[in-house]
Amino acid sequence: MNIKLIAIGKTDDKSLQTLIDDYTKRLSFYIKFDLEIIPDIKNAKNLSESQQKEKEGELILSKIAATDQLILLDENGKTFSSIAFADELQKKMNSGIKTLVFVIGGPYGFSDTIYKTATGKISLSQMTFSHQMVRLFVIEQLYRGFTILRNEPYHHQ
Repeated sequence: MNIKLIAIGKTDDKSLQTLIDDYTKRLSFYIKFDLEIIPDIKNAKNLSESQQKEKEGELILSKIAATDQLILLDENGKTFSSIAFADELQKKMNSGIKTLVFVIGGPYGFSDTIYKTATGKISLSQMTFSHQMVRLFVIEQLYRGFTILRNEPYHHQ
């Protein structure tokens, strides 16, 4: 299985980007992982919230294949402990999915089309985090999940 994380907009904070790069490198020892950044929508100030979500949705759909399984990072999604998330990753790998795609939406969330395309939603917390920080949290949790599955000492119970 491959894992892809799609996010809207670049990471401006260099120290945050350094951490993202570090965990991306660590994760690559366990699985093929790609972080794909979709540039911010140009002239977004001139678009309504729904127009912006539609444009971002079109760009997201252009980055996924019909066989990909799409999981949205959404405040109304299912929450997991790290161990339960690791178990969920194992189930996905056992099911024969070729590519598991996690998506971090733009500032207004996702279009209806993206919600209809997705096979699941995950919430990292009931708190709100910056989209840039969510990238780090998702990649770190993926890494943590694989260390749990391999009984490595990174995660402490």
